[in-house]
Amino acid sequence: MSQIFKIETIEEIQDIISQQKPYQCSTHGIEIAVWPEYISNKITNIGEIYIWSYQVRIENRNKFAVKLISRYWKIIDENGQLQEVKGDGVIGEQPEIEAQGIFQYSSGIHLSCQSGIMSGIYKMINLKTQEQYEVTIPAFSLDAQVIKSVLN
Repeated sequence: MSQIFKIETIEEIQDIISQQKPYQCSTHGIEIAVWPEYISNKITNIGEIYIWSYQVRIENRNKFAVKLISRYWKIIDENGQLQEVKGDGVIGEQPEIEAQGIFQYSSGIHLSCQSGIMSGIYKMINLKTQEQYEVTIPAFSLDAQVIKSVLN
């Protein structure tokens, strides 16, 4: 179940991350951990939207450096509507992660529904051999904590 936080500093993000169990998985010696957080909902000119942030930690447990070259996200909302997001790197970077190193970033997503599921794949390259491979991003839940008024 998501919790609502007002985050103002990187220290607050680290505190939240350390208190919650992440969604995580490991592929080819790369461990991906994700912490989603519901932020708020807004009324826009296209209707109501629900907004989440998510923190991602990528840990390279290999004995060689890797580079994250692209991402693919699959987002399915509670109505079954599919969104796909593809692109180079993450947050405008193609990070190189040293052996036993960690890269962390934050991003966000909005849906027109109160819940959904995200999952995906990072394409990585072994900087020693130039071999490319895919790393699984674990599926994680996006659940809004919205209380709707009920009229009797």
